[in-house]
Amino acid sequence: MYLVAIAWLYVALMMAVAEAVHSQGSLLGAVITFLLYGLTPVSLMMYLLGTPARRSARRRAEAARQEQHADEAPSAAFDPDGSGHAPAAAVPRPVAPVREES
Repeated sequence: MYLVAIAWLYVALMMAVAEAVHSQGSLLGAVITFLLYGLTPVSLMMYLLGTPARRSARRRAEAARQEQHADEAPSAAFDPDGSGHAPAAAVPRPVAPVREES
């Protein structure tokens, strides 16, 4: 995968050099050529092809985190927000009436 990316960047770089040294070319055109034909497509390709690896790494990290929390304390599994604090009182608080203007 990396070999194809490096080869394509080399081809795009050679295109940019040809654009820069041509009598009707410009340095700005060479930079734009390298960005639009080389760097942007390769970075998009590497991002898309790396998605399965990122997904599996995230799953492994979540599994390790759950395994760590399961080993710490059994009561942590029943704590819905994971804060470790005591829950608020179960008695509902009185709600102040809404005043209406006349």
